[in-house]
Amino acid sequence: MKYDVIVIGGGSAGLMASIAASESGNQVLLIDKGDKLGRKLGISGGGRCNVTNNKELDDLIKHIPGNGRFLHSAFSTFSNRDIVHFFENLGIALKEEDNGRMFPVSDKAKTVVDALVSQIKRQGVAIRTNSPIQEILYVEGQVSGVVLRSGEMIPAKRVIVASGGKSVPQTGSTGDGYAWAEKAGHTITELFPTEVPLTSNEPFIQSKELQGLSLRDVSLSVWNPKDKKIIEHQGDMLFTHFGISGPIALRCSQFVVKALKQFQAGNIIVSIDLLPDRSLDQVYTESLRLAEDEPKKAIKNVMKGYIPERLIPILLSKAELSENLTYDNIPRQNWMKLAGLIKRFPIRVYGTLSIEDAFVTGGGVSLKEINPKTMESRLMSGLYFCGEILDVHGYTGGYNITAAFSTGYTAGRHAVSSLE
Repeated sequence: MKYDVIVIGGGSAGLMASIAASESGNQVLLIDKGDKLGRKLGISGGGRCNVTNNKELDDLIKHIPGNGRFLHSAFSTFSNRDIVHFFENLGIALKEEDNGRMFPVSDKAKTVVDALVSQIKRQGVAIRTNSPIQEILYVEGQVSGVVLRSGEMIPAKRVIVASGGKSVPQTGSTGDGYAWAEKAGHTITELFPTEVPLTSNEPFIQSKELQGLSLRDVSLSVWNPKDKKIIEHQGDMLFTHFGISGPIALRCSQFVVKALKQFQAGNIIVSIDLLPDRSLDQVYTESLRLAEDEPKKAIKNVMKGYIPERLIPILLSKAELSENLTYDNIPRQNWMKLAGLIKRFPIRVYGTLSIEDAFVTGGGVSLKEINPKTMESRLMSGLYFCGEILDVHGYTGGYNITAAFSTGYTAGRHAVSSLE
C-alpha cells in the first residue's frame, strides 16, 4: 500500500505529527523500531509527563536557549496553549505547578501516552512497531518511501522524521535519523549533551564528602576563563560522586560544554552563591554577628544553620580559618574571604556526563535547511523533520516537549496540506 505520509518515530513529535497528518482522513503510517510507542514520553517529568509549560510565548522561547526563535512559526501554528486545549479535548485534565509546568492531574505519564495512541488509532493511523528503518528513499529530489531493515519497501508521498536525538538511548533515541538527513544533503551540526550533570575532580568531589548534599534555592554561575559570567541560574542542585547535578546544574551544562569548546579549555569554573538574596556585605555582617552573639562558641558551630553544615569545613579551610576559632580571635580579612566564598564558592568542572546520559541532545539537523513555517526540508521535497532531531534544545521544565509537540503538529499538518 502507498501511504500519503509515513512518520518515523513514535515519540512526542511523531505521535503529534501522526495526529495532525491524519485529521483530514489521509493515509498515514507511523513506524517505530521499538515494541511500543511513547517510550521516552512515558518516563518524562519523573514519570509524570510534563506536557508543556504555561509561560507567555516570549518567556517560553527564552527557556529554549538552543535556537528557540526558530519556533516562532511553529508556535503560531500550535502553541503551548493549544497543547493544553488539545489534551483537555482528549479528556486529560491538566494542572499547573511551579514555574508554569503543566502535568496531567493523574500524575501519570501513561495517561498522556495512552491518550495520544488512542487518538491516532481513532483517526485511522496504521502503526508498525518493531520495524526499524534501513533508509529513506529519494528519487530526483523527492521523497519516494522507506525501506525497512527487513528489506520491505513502503512507498509514500511524504516522510516525516521524528526519530529523536541520541539522549536516553534506552528509549530508542540512538541517532538513526542523522544518516537519513545527511543522505538527503542535510548538515548535522555538532551533537553535544545538554541538560546533563557536570563532572569535576575537585578534592571534595573525589573524596565524596559532599555526595548527596542537596542545596535549595542557591544560584549557580558559569564563568569563562577571563572571569566573565556566562550564565546564572537559581534553584536547587545536588552534589554527586562525580560532580554536580540537579535542575540548575543541568541548565548550566550546555554553557559549560560550549565554553570548554570555545576557549579550548580543559576546565571551566562554576560557582555557587549559597545566599543569592543577600549581598556580600550583608553576608559578612550577618555571619560575624552570629559569632559575636555567641563569642565562646567555635565558628564551625556558629555557622550551622546559616550555611549547609557539610560545607562548613571546606569553606573554613579555603578561607584559612581554624574550625575552633572563637569570635575574639577571628581575623577580619579571612572572615571577609569566607563571606566571599559563601557568595561565590568555586568548583572546577571539566565537562559533563555523556550525551547518552543527557536528558536532551544539543545540535542536530541544521535549521538553515528547514522551512520554519512547515518543517519541510529545503533540500528534499516531501521530507520533514520535527522534534529532537532538529538543532533545537531547551531547558527541562516542559520546554523540549513543547517544541516536539509544536514542530510535530506543524510537520504533520503541512505534509498533508502540500498534497492538495
